[in-house]
Amino acid sequence: MITVTNVSLAFQQQKLFEDVNLKFTPGNCYGVIGANGAGKSTFLKILSGEIEPNTGDISIPNDTRMSILKQNHYEYDENQVIETVIMGNKRLYEIMIEKDAIYAKPDFTDEDGLRASELEAEFAELDGWSAEAEASSLLQGLGIPTQLHDLKVADLSGNEKIKVLLAQALFGKPGILILDEPTNHLDVKSIQWLQEFLMEFEGTVIVVSHDRHFLNEVCTHMVDIDFRKIKMYVGNYDFWYESSQLALQLLKDQNKKKEDKIKELQAFITRFSANASKSKQATSRKKLLDKITLDDIQPSTRRYPYIEFQMEREVGNEILTVDGLSKTIDGVKVLNNISFIVNKGDKIAFVGENELAHTTLFKILTGELEPDSGSYKWGVTITNSYFPKDNSEFFNDVDLNLVDWLRQYSEEKHESYLRGFLGRMLFSGDEALKQAKVLSGGEKVRCMLSRMMMSNANVLILDQPTNHLDLESITALNNGLRDYKSNILFTSHDYQFVQTIANRIMEIKPEGLIDKQMSYEEYVKLSLN
Repeated sequence: MITVTNVSLAFQQQKLFEDVNLKFTPGNCYGVIGANGAGKSTFLKILSGEIEPNTGDISIPNDTRMSILKQNHYEYDENQVIETVIMGNKRLYEIMIEKDAIYAKPDFTDEDGLRASELEAEFAELDGWSAEAEASSLLQGLGIPTQLHDLKVADLSGNEKIKVLLAQALFGKPGILILDEPTNHLDVKSIQWLQEFLMEFEGTVIVVSHDRHFLNEVCTHMVDIDFRKIKMYVGNYDFWYESSQLALQLLKDQNKKKEDKIKELQAFITRFSANASKSKQATSRKKLLDKITLDDIQPSTRRYPYIEFQMEREVGNEILTVDGLSKTIDGVKVLNNISFIVNKGDKIAFVGENELAHTTLFKILTGELEPDSGSYKWGVTITNSYFPKDNSEFFNDVDLNLVDWLRQYSEEKHESYLRGFLGRMLFSGDEALKQAKVLSGGEKVRCMLSRMMMSNANVLILDQPTNHLDLESITALNNGLRDYKSNILFTSHDYQFVQTIANRIMEIKPEGLIDKQMSYEEYVKLSLN
């Protein structure tokens, strides 16, 4: 258990949060959410003891071990992979080192024998004899095969290093597990394995993630950082989001009787409770949801951008034909004889690990690259709008405020019109006069989405649009693309984003294109079997 009492923190006289009082108990998973800059990662550092709060206390029982997902991917480069995982239990690793040093002595004394005996007893108590087997099992579950376990961490790829650090955090059955963005750069199989691991985990889990599907699968509670307050709510992310939106709507409707509000909220809780029965963790969540009262549900004060894509004209019968496209980049063939036809109503998600192939294909289709061979043809009715993964060329060395930046892409040049567009994307008042070149990653994405909305194109092409966005912006974009009435070609690592938008899945592999007319959930199940 972690008990947080009267915790406050300020940086340079700017308060992040104040008077925080919370309890985190074993058997539950807590998802920490909040807008970019709200202090999610900082709050995790306070819980872990890395940062001291200005006021208040963090209380953890002395016999409870805390494990934290490390962020420095180079910290263990000189260590063996299997050794790095075992180092997740610091005391166990210290015992192993001291034991080995004693047994390696050429002049082994009686005193050494007594010390070795003490260490052996503690080693057995910490389940040391199964340490290598557990470490190996964790690594394999995350997709690191046994032939890599004896290598140095430096010999692994960046994504493999991330998996090793995650295995290190999970190792040794810690009482408290703190994970900051654990699904970043994980493939679908590894995320699925991690979800199942956390659902069965008996300790306390506290996690920050922008992956809504992950939060929905593993979380029993949401911890919301909003306007310098931190509040805890029962349920997963979808329950928190939908209940807060419902509460906000009921709050706005002053004519609604309280009895009607209670009935509507109770029906909502019942519906969510009925769905929470897939696993041990979800069953626990159901019991918690059943106890919620009207006063437990509060509207969120978080602001969501308004994202809506309109098209100037409907698409005709011919949309896009791709015939035998091939492209080699830096000696590597990233596209190999790719062919497909886009039909009316297709919303196609390009999935899999070959991100360079997706980007290359999109650049060819938008005329930024020439293929080595093959061809493509857009229908005569088609206008497309492209969201690139790398938007730096649109902002670097651009000496314009946001109103003037957006004016470049608008037929309507009047400032009030442009400010209206920017306001919907949360750039209101003086925010609209910020210099484009100093924007954060998330702010740049919102500007690029404004540019796309102005185009009124009837085919949208988006390469990783959820990168850099907070949960509020991801949700708004998700809803906007889900409601868009025409064709979309896109990529994203966000499971829920892909699942709720795509009706066709394509995966580009070295041997060719896999093309399935199905949901992402169906495709993942097919891939895992």
